[in-house]
Amino acid sequence: MLLLNVHLKRVAVPLCVIFFLMLAGSALAASPEFVDADGRCISLDAPPQRVVSLVPAVTEILFALGVGDRVKAVTYHDTWPPEAAALPVVGGFAAPDPMRVAAAAPEVVFISSLHQETAAVLSANGIRPIALGIDSIRDIDPAIDRLGAIFQRRAAAEALVDRIHANLDLVAAKVTRIPAGRRLRVMRFMGGQQVMTPGDGSFQNEMIRAAGGIPPTTGKTGDVVEVTLEEWQRFNPQVIYGCGGDRQAAARLLDRPGWRDVEAVKNGRFLFFPCDLTCRCGVRTADFIAWLASHLYAEDFARPEKQVHPDAVVGERPLDLALPYVAGAGIVESRVHDFVNKTLVLDFSRPMAVVSTLEGQREGIVTVGNHHWPPPCWTLGHAAGLAAERQLVCQVLDRRPEHTALLFTGADMDRLSVQRRDYREMAVTALVTAGVASNAQRAGCDAGHWYEPGTINIILLTNMQLSPRAMTRALITATEAKTAALQDLDIRSTTEPHRPATGTGTDNIIVVQGEGTAIDNCGGHSKMGQLIAEAVDAGVREAVFRQNGIAARRPILRRMEERGLGLWELVSGATCDCAGNPGELAVSMERLLLEDRYAGFIETAMALDDARAAGRKPDLSLFDVWRRQVAAEIAGGPIAIEGGWPGNAEPVSVLKGALEAMLAGVRAGNPPEPAGTVAP
Repeated sequence: MLLLNVHLKRVAVPLCVIFFLMLAGSALAASPEFVDADGRCISLDAPPQRVVSLVPAVTEILFALGVGDRVKAVTYHDTWPPEAAALPVVGGFAAPDPMRVAAAAPEVVFISSLHQETAAVLSANGIRPIALGIDSIRDIDPAIDRLGAIFQRRAAAEALVDRIHANLDLVAAKVTRIPAGRRLRVMRFMGGQQVMTPGDGSFQNEMIRAAGGIPPTTGKTGDVVEVTLEEWQRFNPQVIYGCGGDRQAAARLLDRPGWRDVEAVKNGRFLFFPCDLTCRCGVRTADFIAWLASHLYAEDFARPEKQVHPDAVVGERPLDLALPYVAGAGIVESRVHDFVNKTLVLDFSRPMAVVSTLEGQREGIVTVGNHHWPPPCWTLGHAAGLAAERQLVCQVLDRRPEHTALLFTGADMDRLSVQRRDYREMAVTALVTAGVASNAQRAGCDAGHWYEPGTINIILLTNMQLSPRAMTRALITATEAKTAALQDLDIRSTTEPHRPATGTGTDNIIVVQGEGTAIDNCGGHSKMGQLIAEAVDAGVREAVFRQNGIAARRPILRRMEERGLGLWELVSGATCDCAGNPGELAVSMERLLLEDRYAGFIETAMALDDARAAGRKPDLSLFDVWRRQVAAEIAGGPIAIEGGWPGNAEPVSVLKGALEAMLAGVRAGNPPEPAGTVAP
């Protein structure tokens, strides 16, 4: 059978393809038989019930098609949708652990072309790998169609494709109006030790073209190619963009003679986006293209006469809050600046007082709301100013500005958390949206720089009538609860990741007066204060997870990256005389850090770093003994560790010292096999 398989690979047209083409058109549409991107003949008797996805873009499609419940494990790079981030992890995208994949007992494993070794191990163990090959924008439709057929979700697949094309068509219609002479030269920056960019024909350059930009032509192909100083200056980019991890490299590499002399650097036109948008093709590619285009041509996109669609409400869904003075509640979808905005709208049966950290104390309010700007509107809203955008939103929603109190957020209203807490006759409802991935900060530590909206917004309603004193006291209680939730989730400051965050810098709260029994105290020692704190704490936790996929129990590898210390960068920057290469070292480290034993060791190092950042000076002598023991355990015997901590000397980072000890152990020997696994 092995010889037959080898022979089939050499045949120009596999036998299963011939059989496939012989099927009738209607039968073909219903049959889950096909040839995957790597040339495997796939025949499925029924839709798989258990799958593992090693490709984040495929994971996103599976959830979008409504079969996310079939996904049993993913890589730690899978963070969207947030539900995927809660699944068991089998490693990173570059080198998933086949044994952990097998432990999930999948019928099918979705792989990329980079996973050939993993695919061979899985096949040898009777697990079917399938490659879909999503390497360009044009590959998205076939991949969605294929998955729709595999899981018998053809109608959902068709609707998803239509939605993606509608968004792409919208951007195309808007950028078509930009004259050729005003199109901007745009380069995707990638780098570590040198300036890199995707090669010609890459999907990143496709994205730039779709956003109305002009990408570079280097004459080089590949996922990543080096850019010479001559090529850099000849192209002279007007806008440079990268993902979040490129920020420090760009600051270092582009502040050199010659490199700093291009228009983008001189004018400070650096853009940074989430890596899960810039580095993959998938269901959110059209969203990223719209976001990029709105940055490139913000002035044009903001002009009403250049809109494709009129500003208008396009849909609404109700929300039941069970409060007698709330006459109506729901999430309203509207088109503003051509893009779909979503607003949480609460209408009261009579005018009320509110306290808003955005608008101050307001009287005669009959509507409160939390308005979501989608990313393409962020630059447009900032350019117009809050007052103008507030006026526009009220106009679209058909609400009178003088009777409306609004908050604004970049967090999706579909990720809203609604929390209710009761005690006897008392009830508190907290409506919370939260995004902490881009501008989390620590009060009293971080500088006041503006980044994309993250924003934790909270609307508090009770079934009591709060006095002015109680409403203002509720602000402190809610803020303390919010910060406590962020501490427990280990949210890090964006600009100072060695410190825990206390908020996002753009957080806001509305406290509604309410009606019922008079309440004059919402402090922490009062029962009302307790209910407020419990509702807010739960709301922030859920909203952060639903928006960013961040939960308290997340892989230690993610938490390392949140502290600005990526495993692959650590290993690639290390020098070693042992056999192998940095990639192999990183894989060994990654496998170890998936084990609870070593994850606990690293978590202890993180806690010690937090204590030191807070001004405490814990004695590290016993931890130094522990890290040497860990290194010896990994190496299979005692080893010398460079950069030890003699006497009272303290490392710059306990976390980095702990990882370097593990790395020294990996260099010196073979790491132990994970417990309970068998070599294939």
